[in-house]
Amino acid sequence: MPKTSARLLSLLSLLQARRDWPGALLAERLDVSPRTVRRDVDRLRELGYPVVAMKGPDGGYRLDAGTELPPLLFDDEQAVALAVALQIATTTGAGIEEAAARALNTVRQVLPARLRHRVDTLRVTAVDRPAIRPEPQVDSDVLMAIGAAVHGREVLRFDYSPVSGPVRATVGTSEGCEGTPATPPGSAAPSGSAAPPGSAAPPGSAAPSAPPRGTPTQTPRHSDPPPPRRVEPHHLVTWGRRWYLVAWDLDRDDWRTFRADRITPRTPTGPRFPPRELPGGSVAAFITARFRGIGATQGPDGVGGWPCRGEVILSLPAAEVLRHTREGIVEELGPDRCRVVLGSWSWPGLAAAIGRFDADIEVIGPPELASAFAHLATRYAAAGQPRAAPNP
Repeated sequence: MPKTSARLLSLLSLLQARRDWPGALLAERLDVSPRTVRRDVDRLRELGYPVVAMKGPDGGYRLDAGTELPPLLFDDEQAVALAVALQIATTTGAGIEEAAARALNTVRQVLPARLRHRVDTLRVTAVDRPAIRPEPQVDSDVLMAIGAAVHGREVLRFDYSPVSGPVRATVGTSEGCEGTPATPPGSAAPSGSAAPPGSAAPPGSAAPSAPPRGTPTQTPRHSDPPPPRRVEPHHLVTWGRRWYLVAWDLDRDDWRTFRADRITPRTPTGPRFPPRELPGGSVAAFITARFRGIGATQGPDGVGGWPCRGEVILSLPAAEVLRHTREGIVEELGPDRCRVVLGSWSWPGLAAAIGRFDADIEVIGPPELASAFAHLATRYAAAGQPRAAPNP
């Protein structure tokens, strides 16, 4: 009996490893007769595993999808990976925290002692980054509906809720703060705010554009609800704990990114569509470029995509500068000098980011960067002056 049980587990592991298995090959891998394979397949069926027999000259078997979830078999690495993934599921923003905790408890109970000890040793504490307001949660049913439309390549119709609060100007044509070519969806900030040098601003972070001084901020009023959006959904992605839909907008005839927490899918879905080629060659390149505010890919200098790029010489060793830059280029010119090329959202932001290195700076170009340093110098000098005491 133990030999039969071990053989059943081996058979189940083989069936999970690939889609189709010829009967003769299974018998050879298990070192049994084809008749024994047939009997073991019947035993798996009695246990609830939907093993389907395939017709043909040699015959074969396939582990098909069933109406219920049967017991699964994981190897050691898969079991540990699953446990770790469930522990960090609280940072996904998909609203599955409770379900992930219950699933982790279920997996842990059935793990062998050696694997349970490894999982218990590797306790991961998932900590979200501080935020002014709670990150929006996405209903898992919404994610499933979007994912089904992406998988089936079916036109998706949905209501897109507006951004809460006053609407402020952003760089480019944001159209409701989704699909903007200059800022992440749903983000805007006053001019002069800066991202870290050589780093892309994450979704929901500040962008360096604002309306001219004196322009009133208006909140749009809608007497009638806007019509549903019609898109060809291509990718469901996650970035900075937010979920986004990358789709071709049929009404605007352009690529757009939509925040999933603002999507309310409508049923039924529309007709099927042929896939389109995404700009940038991959969804990762497209999302990175779109959140930087461009539609191009990375440039040869490593800072392609930022609206403002500058070159300076810092009186610091190149190794010290490299520890604080993730993009751009750093070229060693001597033991205490290096050439640095970085990008940012604005010239003042780039100048402030370079100034944080606390070293002598020689501006190579462009002139806008030198002007930004002069502008900040005046502003900082004024800020450093003591304030006059208020009159009693």
